[in-house]
Amino acid sequence: MDRPPAPDRIADILAWIETRLDEPLTLTRLADRAGLSPHHFSRLFTARMGQGPMAHVRRRRLVLAARRLVAEPELRLVDLALESGFDSQEAFTRAFGRRFGVTPGRFRRGLSPLPPEGDPPMPAPAETSRAVARLPDLVTLDAFTVAGPARRVDEATASTIPDLWSTLIRALPFDAQVPSWATYGVVWSADTEEGSFDYMAGVGVRPEGSLPAGFVRKTIPAATYAVFRVTLDGTALHPQMKAAMATIWGNLVPASGLNVADGPDFELYDGRFAPDRPGTVVDVHVPVAV
Repeated sequence: MDRPPAPDRIADILAWIETRLDEPLTLTRLADRAGLSPHHFSRLFTARMGQGPMAHVRRRRLVLAARRLVAEPELRLVDLALESGFDSQEAFTRAFGRRFGVTPGRFRRGLSPLPPEGDPPMPAPAETSRAVARLPDLVTLDAFTVAGPARRVDEATASTIPDLWSTLIRALPFDAQVPSWATYGVVWSADTEEGSFDYMAGVGVRPEGSLPAGFVRKTIPAATYAVFRVTLDGTALHPQMKAAMATIWGNLVPASGLNVADGPDFELYDGRFAPDRPGTVVDVHVPVAV
């Protein structure tokens, strides 16, 4: 007998959010509704929607606010701001301007088109690609230290990640580097509401020894990991990894039933890594509670 399809948690939570935009909503409340930890829920939501959960809530509230500006000409901006979940009229005006390109007052005067009715189209769950698979065994690793260029990135700036790798490769080898050519793409300090995170392109290093200018050290604590293997096809690396992450966080992690731990996760590129060679693999390590 075929197994019933897994519930679409993101579709369910999006529908639930739409009926409660006038209520206090927090990441914890949304995660509780989805039955997941805030960290796990946020990574899953961001992989599917391309933005953090609370960023989505604010965008939906701004759309509703724009409609109310036109439909309720006597509504005071300060009241609309507070009813839309903003702390002040100033904060609302800044966010509104970023979203629609005009101030609320100019919008009300018809100087920008009214947003369309209905919800924005929701991306369908990513198909589980045969190029991405979970390895059968959990892996436990001792703490280790990496170093390299790092940057805070979000949806808008994630395309700059390849620049970090270029900076790293140009600096190899360097004094503090351990005798290995394995490299790591490390994610930590995720802002689970906004979908931003710190990313490092790094190599293993000793605790002592000098680093190239602009490089930083990061210690990865001892942890147990679920490992997801990405098999590359020889085309551009960054688009493949972006798609793989959507599959891992949007499909494979939820299907695993594992409880994701709140710690750094990383991509491991071994010393034989050749991004333009079909069949080359990347192992994505996701920390889990055991």
